[in-house]
Formats: sequence, structure tokens, C-alpha cells
Amino acid sequence: MELNLVIMEMKEEYERYQKASKKVQEMKGFYSHLIAYVFVIPVIAFINIKYTPEHYWFFYPMIGWGIGLLFHGIGVFGTDNMFGSDWENRKIKQFMEEEKNKEKYQ
Repeated sequence: MELNLVIMEMKEEYERYQKASKKVQEMKGFYSHLIAYVFVIPVIAFINIKYTPEHYWFFYPMIGWGIGLLFHGIGVFGTDNMFGSDWENRKIKQFMEEEKNKEKYQ
């Protein structure tokens, strides 16, 4: 019986590891996407302004890619991290702690 329990715990631990590893890979993908956006869009803007300043077309890829980046971020981090109730609760606790620490050191 005890061996089965140990095996089950090891399996659960491995599954948690796999899930966490997948999440880290998804986050790395998003941050790579974000870095590419931050570096490529200014290059596109420069090319646009230098060679065709009469029409600012770089806004189109900037907006399109930005929307894709937004959805990628939502897919990785979810919407709760933005302004959901969990976010509100975390912020309230954070501000309460800050106030507590201010009072403590005054």
C-alpha cells in the first residue's frame, strides 16, 4: 500500500512539473514575440518614414501585430491577470501592506 502511495505522489509531482514546464515555455514564447515586436516595429517605421514619408503605412502592421500580441498574451496569462477579481484582491492586499509598512516606519 505504501509503495502505491509513493508512486501516486511521484506521478502527481511529475504531472505538476510537466504543467509548470509547459507554462514556462508558453511564457518564453510570448516574451520572444514581444521582444520581436519591440525591435521590428521601429525598423518598419524607420523604413516607412525614410522611403515613403507621404503615407504612414507602418501603422497597419503595428496594429495588426499588436492585436496578435495582445491575444497571445491573453492566451498565455489569461484575462484574470489583467483586471479580474483576483487582480483586484491582490492589489488591495498590496496597498494595505504598503500602508501598514508606512505606518510601521513612521
